[in-house]
Amino acid sequence: MPKQLLSPVMDTYGRFPLALVEGKGSYVWDDQGNRYLDYSSGIATCNLGHVPEVVEKALQEQLSKLWHCSNLFHIPSQEELAKVLVENSCGDQVFFCNSGAEANEAALKLARKYAKDNFQKEQAEVITFKNSFHGRTMNTLSATGQEKIHQGFTPLTPGFSFLPYNDPEALTQVKNMKPDAVLLELIQGEGGVVPADYKWITELSVICKENDILFMVDEIQTGMGRTGTLFAYEQYGIEPDVISLAKGLGSGIPIGAIIAKEHVAKSFSAGTHGSTFGGNPIATTAGLATVNHLVNSNVLDNANEMAEYIWAGLTELVEATDTVKQLRGKGLLIGLVVDKPAIEFVNEAREKHNVLFIVAGPNVVRILPPLTTNKDEADHFLQVLKQLFHS
Repeated sequence: MPKQLLSPVMDTYGRFPLALVEGKGSYVWDDQGNRYLDYSSGIATCNLGHVPEVVEKALQEQLSKLWHCSNLFHIPSQEELAKVLVENSCGDQVFFCNSGAEANEAALKLARKYAKDNFQKEQAEVITFKNSFHGRTMNTLSATGQEKIHQGFTPLTPGFSFLPYNDPEALTQVKNMKPDAVLLELIQGEGGVVPADYKWITELSVICKENDILFMVDEIQTGMGRTGTLFAYEQYGIEPDVISLAKGLGSGIPIGAIIAKEHVAKSFSAGTHGSTFGGNPIATTAGLATVNHLVNSNVLDNANEMAEYIWAGLTELVEATDTVKQLRGKGLLIGLVVDKPAIEFVNEAREKHNVLFIVAGPNVVRILPPLTTNKDEADHFLQVLKQLFHS
């Protein structure tokens, strides 16, 4: 009998009925030739817009030279990218992998090795926070503070405890529990675009430092300029021991990384961790071009100017409608809390106005413009929102 006609791709995503085939700047095109303003940026991945020329040129040059080699050899673009990341962060050494989940896996594995090396711990204890999201691997979903992510995958990896985010009582619990590490997002993206309270996060950082608790920050969605600085932690006056990165690091080319302070990084000695494709010449060429452009151009200035402009427009919108209950986020990572399922607005914007954004939970619209967006694009986007929220 012939096989049943099913999609050959596993049904792990709730996909929109759209096939995208081309992108440039703030726009993408579907296979029917329709153009869309993309204010989802590949979920905070295409921070420089789609197919940025500076990255495209670097990749074209590298594609004619070398695509892959083992990490048993030195890879010049990998070492250059690590140098740029170290020079522009509070860390000292970098490990490269392929995704955000792998970056958080590496951070959690490093925390366990650090605890064993320094405290002879057989089981590292890690605190994360409710409504967090750290990935889909067994370790990272176990570290994620959302029951819906856990469903179907129990028993979870042991060693994780979840505390309330932005809750002063959680600080007391961290002191009393004295875990080996704390892992958190500075803005909970999947958890509803909820920023960390400044006082709360600075006090947590001090507690970790005073009690020799590794302070690990997941910057997978907030890093690479998304919140107005290269890393979001810079805006809080803190210095993490470990920073995990991915998404915007490669402008859409798969890459992940952790940056660690020297005293932590040394627990990853030769043979303790690895990745076949992590930090290969193609990925690190894209990463190097991306980070150099972020650091050496006016992209961050534009991002901050456009964030101020869009926030001003959204604030007026919130004041003029009862549909939007709250505006929250930081920089160009923006959440609108709405009074009905957020997916309804997402679908209407796509179907009627050719504008793309996404959700962050049942009642939060998540807006992620490229850092290169301009006022004409922002005006069009704001006009569409006015129609959506007043219809």
